[in-house]
Amino acid sequence: MEQGAPQSEQLEQLVERVERLLLRHEELQRTHALVLDQVEALKHERDALKTRLQAARTRVDTLLKRLPLDEPVLSQGQNLGKHLGTEANADL
Repeated sequence: MEQGAPQSEQLEQLVERVERLLLRHEELQRTHALVLDQVEALKHERDALKTRLQAARTRVDTLLKRLPLDEPVLSQGQNLGKHLGTEANADL
């Protein structure tokens, strides 16, 4: 009978361990589902940001096309006096 007790005890320990593993597995499945939901939400956010970026690029391109091509781009106040009808301030 003493030999049966250790086997019974081992079996009980094994059953407890399997039950803990099953609980851990269920917990990991729930966590995995939550992570998948977060990934989907982030994909949607990324797609929305890409759309906004493309719209902003389009607006910038449209504004750049409206700039006059025959005048040089102003750099640190150069030619500012010509555009304002006064001399440019060196601090600009």
